[in-house]
Amino acid sequence: MGVNVSVILPCRDEERTLAGCIRQIKKSLDRERLDYEIIVSDSSTDSSPEIAKRHGVKLVRHNKKGYGIAILEAMHKAKGTYIVIGDADGTYDFSEIPLLIEQLDYGHDLVIGSRLKGNIKKGAMPWHHKYIGNPLLSFLLNVFFRTKVSDAHSGFRAIRKDYLFFLNLKTTGMEFASEMIIKAAKNNLDITEVPITYSPRIGESKLKSFSDGWRHLRFMLMFSPTYLFFIPGLLLLLSGFFILGAMMAGTLFISGQDVSIYMSLLGSSFSVLGYQLMNLGLYSKIYAIHTGFEKEDKLIDFIAKKVPLERGIILGLGLVVLGLAGFFLFFQRLFTTLNTAWILFILSVFIIGVQTVFSVFFISMMLVEKRD
Repeated sequence: MGVNVSVILPCRDEERTLAGCIRQIKKSLDRERLDYEIIVSDSSTDSSPEIAKRHGVKLVRHNKKGYGIAILEAMHKAKGTYIVIGDADGTYDFSEIPLLIEQLDYGHDLVIGSRLKGNIKKGAMPWHHKYIGNPLLSFLLNVFFRTKVSDAHSGFRAIRKDYLFFLNLKTTGMEFASEMIIKAAKNNLDITEVPITYSPRIGESKLKSFSDGWRHLRFMLMFSPTYLFFIPGLLLLLSGFFILGAMMAGTLFISGQDVSIYMSLLGSSFSVLGYQLMNLGLYSKIYAIHTGFEKEDKLIDFIAKKVPLERGIILGLGLVVLGLAGFFLFFQRLFTTLNTAWILFILSVFIIGVQTVFSVFFISMMLVEKRD
């Protein structure tokens, strides 16, 4: 009979806890009469490799640091239909593995062991992780990618092997946990959670609160240019033109001082900056597709098919001509009838036109391979 379950233990200098984790896994899965294998993905400098060998588990040795790379190195050696991932530091109760496997048997594709829904023992998780870091990052992931996960960064999870390879995961650090959920959500995999027990770690923690938290957040933002670029850019663009429109209609006095020119400058800056941010959103989407982090994007497909280089250039040149016509009108009337807001509006349209021309060239260069 083939292997049903492959348990991957990322391990770096866990000589104090590795043996206990292996024994607990064997006891749990033997009790369930499952065909299984245990894979220790090891980059240790201590006696962890020798411990793994003594306990008869599969050892994958490498000298690469990082949570993600440890799993990537091991998954290619896995033979099981299901893959369970858990840290080798003694924090997870591996007698709960059957709870995760049960959900896969029910038809779910990815099962997350939720510490926040389960039992976090005293001293197992710092208060700022329990009440701020993990809930906040999980909330943002749920908003950005429309998931319903309470503990997005749990290191105890199970997934079908074919889906693990299908997701084509690439990150090598702690953000691997986020990437798995994000790509699972984007590919409409069925994600569920089970409450688990989380115990204090034995030995020194390798988690760096701020830097690892930032890596998770950075990765989520990279995968959600709509929230990072498009929405802020659109708000700035609309706000900028609204301010310019208001200043074109009249003047603004604050404490008896005419501040119209300052507000007009602010409006012009907002509009140009906002448009640039929206362009950056497009660039990042295309980059994500070409580097394999994204498979497809409806907006990019629409642009590739409906907005060819020539149409984009015509649109950009149209805005440039409109801006030049405004400058001509301004100089023809010798500064007499157009206030500063009008001048800055004309300048903003001209700059956006120039940006459009060069942006469509750049986007077309990035989309050449996609069109082919």
